[in-house]
Order: sequence, then structure tokens, then C-alpha cells
Amino acid sequence: MQQIAIQPMLAGNAASIAGLREIIRQFTPNWFTVTMGTGILALALNQFPVELPGLHAFAELLWFLNIGLFVVFSCLYGARWVLFFDQAKRIFGHSVVSMFFGAIPMGLATIINGFLAFGIPRWGAVAVTIANDLWWVDMAMAVACGVLIPFLMFTRQDHSMEKMTAVWLLPIVASEVTAASAGLLAPHLTDPEAALRMLVLGYALWAFSVPAAMSILVILLLRLVLHSLPHKDMAASGCLSLGPIGTGALGLLLLGADAPAVFTQAGIPGIGEVARGIGLIGGTILWGYGAWWFMLSVLTTIRYLREGMPFNIGWWGFTFPLGVYAVATLALARQTHLGFVLAIGGGLVALLAAFWVTIAVRTLHGAWHRTLFVSPCLKCGAIPADFEADAV
Repeated sequence: MQQIAIQPMLAGNAASIAGLREIIRQFTPNWFTVTMGTGILALALNQFPVELPGLHAFAELLWFLNIGLFVVFSCLYGARWVLFFDQAKRIFGHSVVSMFFGAIPMGLATIINGFLAFGIPRWGAVAVTIANDLWWVDMAMAVACGVLIPFLMFTRQDHSMEKMTAVWLLPIVASEVTAASAGLLAPHLTDPEAALRMLVLGYALWAFSVPAAMSILVILLLRLVLHSLPHKDMAASGCLSLGPIGTGALGLLLLGADAPAVFTQAGIPGIGEVARGIGLIGGTILWGYGAWWFMLSVLTTIRYLREGMPFNIGWWGFTFPLGVYAVATLALARQTHLGFVLAIGGGLVALLAAFWVTIAVRTLHGAWHRTLFVSPCLKCGAIPADFEADAV
């Protein structure tokens, strides 16, 4: 009797192991967009212009959750390369899934920023040290994505104007996200030379990313005019266009705010004041440009919803771009002291929270039923661009 009872248990364990192996085999970097969306919501709620009971604690809880998610996703994706190396390397030839390598450093950046927002009150200077160390790792990954993925686009992948989407932005934008993190980190560095180095690298990373991202947006606009909207399975990619604009504005505002103190300590105070002015004016210009893309994204999303927009992991593309634009709006409000800008920022954060709750619930449902674990790279040996709709 005991042996009969053990057999179903062993069968159940074997099925669980097989199920886990299949999840690992199908796991892609797309899942790191979950950490991007969760992390930016935590940071945005922490800056919400209205003080609500328990809001800071909830934002901190989201940040801890985000750390857990990032660790789990890193383990799953690392395991895929160990257990299924030949299948995992197919991603380099896929014209859509490979773009999501950029989601890894961007997800990590939200954790780094959280160490400054939530870690310093808890752990003091240790949190700054951790954030600084992680920033260098994040910078290396962001620069690698910004160079190597476009190189693969030029040499190994199949792209065309008609199949282009805003997903092209993901590997490029990672560096400007890291630049914005540099703007947050620099004021916390006690060594003047280290602070100056961080600030200069922040500006360099901004320039490494933003001009290329703006160029892609120009091409994207032409593609939309000539070939209409992408397939409804790629609907969420439309909001990605807001990402580089919001992050670019945020980076200029944060770096400009740091510049006077950092450059003064370096013995060149005049440059700091110029940089602050450029940051405020440049950030405002990008913020206005982002408003155009935001309204366009709202209109296109409404159209997709009317046509029946299927849920997929790509829906997380709604969260991070909206989040960085909301945080940039709040940063602009703090520097200009304009009440209407602050109100807009608060409204965007509320909208972000609503999106996050909706998408998180549907993601949990899809993950439980394993319908969201799909790697388009495995659908054929050679990887053409035929599976773009499945990639998100």
C-alpha cells in the first residue's frame, strides 16, 4: 500500500520537473519588462504629489518584489543558457526577441534607483555603495546592448520597413536609462572626483542613446504613414515610443540639477549653471514632444481595443514608457514649481498604477496556466522574421 501511495507522488514530481524545464526552455528576456514596469511604478508612487497613508510602504514593498522578480528571472534565463544552449543562442538571429536584451539593464536600473529612494533610509551609506557598484554593471550591459544588438540587426537579422515597430528602441534606450540613474546617484557620492566622473558619464550615456533613439522615431513615423499600424499582437509596442522621450527628458533634468554642485566642487562653477539651464529647457522641450507621442499612443490603443487586442507579455510595454514620462513630469514640476505640471504628473502616475494592476493580474493568470511562456525562436531552425507577432 505504501508503494502504491508513493508512485503518484513520484509521477507528480516528475511532471513538475518536466514543467519547470519547459518553462526554462521557453523563457526569454521579454519577461524583464515585468521588472521594468514594476520598478518604475514603485519609484513613481514614491514621488506621488499627494501624501496618502501607507503609499510609501506600498511603494517600498513593490521595490522588494521587483528585486525578487529580477533574481528569479535572471536564474531562469541563466538556466536556459546552461540547459538549452543551442536553442538559447537562436535569439541572436530573431529580429524581435533579441531587442528585449535591453530590458535586462533597464529592469536593473529601477532596482538601483530604488536603493537610493528606499535603501538609504533603511541602510544608510551601504545602499549608496550597492547602488554605485550595480550601476557599473548596468552601464556595461546597456552599452553592450546599444552596440551589439544594432550590429546583429545589420549583419544577421531580417528587417524591413513594413515590419518595423517601436521594439527597435529597446536596446538603444537602455543607455539613457542608465544616464538617468547616474543623475540620481551623483549627488550621493561624497568623493568630488567620483561625482564628476559619474556626471560626465551620465551625459555621455545620454548622448550615446538619445540621438539614435530620435532617429528611430523619425523612421517609425514614416513607417506608420506608409504602412499603417502594426498587427494587433504588437499593439503595446506603440507606447514604447514614449520611453526614450520620457527618459531623455528625465536624464537632462536630473543631470542638470546635479551639475551646479558637482562642477563647483570641481572648480568650474560656471559650467554647472549652464548645464542646469540646458537641462531645464531641454527637458521641457522633450516633455512637450512626449505629449504628442502620448496622445498618439492613446488614440492607437483605443483603436486596437475596439478591434480586439489579445493579451500577451508585450502589454508590459505600456508601463515603463508611461512611468518614465510620469517621473519626468514630476521632476519638471519640482524644478519649475508649476502646479498644472504637478497635477499632470500625478494623473499619469494614477494611470500607470491602473495599467500595472490590470496587466499584473492577467500576467499571473497567464503564467499560472503557462500560456505566456513562448519562445518564438524555437518555432523553426533558421529564424526568419515571420514570428514577430508571437515575440511579445
